[in-house]
Amino acid sequence: MSRRSLHTPAPDAAALRARLDRARAAAAAARTDALLIAPGSDLRYLLGQAGGSFERLTTLVVPADGTPALVVPKLEAPGYADVPTDELGVELLTWVDGDDPYKLVADRLGKPGRVAVSDFTPALHVLALRAALGDAEQTLAGPVVRELRMRKDAAEIASLREAGAAIDRVHARVHEWLRPGRTEAEVGADIAAAIVEEGHVQADFVIVGSGPNGASPHHDVSERVIEKGDVVVVDIGGPLPAGYNSDSTRTYAVGEPRDADVAETYAVLQRAQAAAVAAVKPGVTAEAVDAAARNVIAEAGFGEYFIHRTGHGIGLDVHEEPYIIAGNALPLEPGMAFSVEPGIYQPGRWGARIEDIVIVTEDGVESVNNQPHELVVLDA
Repeated sequence: MSRRSLHTPAPDAAALRARLDRARAAAAAARTDALLIAPGSDLRYLLGQAGGSFERLTTLVVPADGTPALVVPKLEAPGYADVPTDELGVELLTWVDGDDPYKLVADRLGKPGRVAVSDFTPALHVLALRAALGDAEQTLAGPVVRELRMRKDAAEIASLREAGAAIDRVHARVHEWLRPGRTEAEVGADIAAAIVEEGHVQADFVIVGSGPNGASPHHDVSERVIEKGDVVVVDIGGPLPAGYNSDSTRTYAVGEPRDADVAETYAVLQRAQAAAVAAVKPGVTAEAVDAAARNVIAEAGFGEYFIHRTGHGIGLDVHEEPYIIAGNALPLEPGMAFSVEPGIYQPGRWGARIEDIVIVTEDGVESVNNQPHELVVLDA
C-alpha cells in the first residue's frame, strides 16, 4: 500500500504574523517583558518551523513591545530558510562559535524585569540566560503560550480532522494483524507501518495491551503471545506532515472473550465515554467532563479501576492543554481540542479504553474519530 498524501497546508505568513502579534499581546497581559521560545512545538506554532535544540542556543525573542528576533547559530540558519522572517517582521540574528549568544539576547532586551522561558528549554540555556539577564525574574512561558494554543483556528481544526480520519483508517485495518499466535510486538510493528502508510510522518506510539497487559494504561508492546479470548487495548497515534497529531484507542477481543464479565463491564465503559462526550459544550468546565465519565464508572462499582484523567489536549503536541481532570475549573471554549478516554483496568485480568479526539464547537462538540465504539470481536 502506498503512503497517502495529505493536503492540509502549513500556516501562511499572515496566520503566523497574527500568532506572533497575539503572543506579544499575551506577554504584555501577563506583565512579562519578553517570551524566549526554544525549538519545539511552541516555535513551530509561532514560526511554522520547530527547529532543533542543541548545545548552541537557538531562541525566538518575542518582546511585549518591540520587534521579535530569532537568535540562531549561523551554521543552523539554513534550517530556517523557509521561515518568511521578512513577512513576519522577525529579525534574524546569527552568531558563530566564540560569540556569546546569551549576551546577544540580553543586549536585545535591555534591562527586562521579567522574562518567560519555554517550558522545555534545556537547563544549560536556562541557567546561562539567567546569568546574562541579571536581575530579571524568570518564569515559564507555558502559561502564556497555552492561552494561544488551546484555542485552535480553522486550519488547525482541519489538520486535526485529517489526523483523526487517518488514524481511523488504521483502526479499521487492525483485523489484518491481530490474531492468536502473534506477539504484541509483531502486531505493533504492522500497526506502526500502517500509521505511516495512512499518511502520518511516523508512529509516535503504539500500545498493544493484550490480556493482563491491557490493565496497564501505558503498556507499550511485549513479547507476550496473543491468545484466543484475549481482550486487547490498541492505542495509537502520531503526527501528520503539518505537525498535528492523532490519538485514538479502541478495544478488541480475539474471538469471544474468555472472561464472563467482559460484555457487562465494557457496556459501562461505553456509557461513560458517551456521557463525557455529550457533556462537552462551551461554558462547561473541564472537570465536569471528567466527572461525567467518572460518575458512570463509579456508580457501576468500577471507580477504583479508572486510574487516570479523562483526557488531554492535543495539537502540535500529543499532550497539551486543556487537561480533562478533576480540579480543572477551566470553562471550555470553541476551538479547544482534547481526548475523551475513560478506561477500566482490572489488574492481572484485562483492561479496556475508548478514546476519541473531540473539538468544542460554538454549540456543542465534534468528534474527529468515527470508528465504532463497540467491543470489536475479531475472528480467531
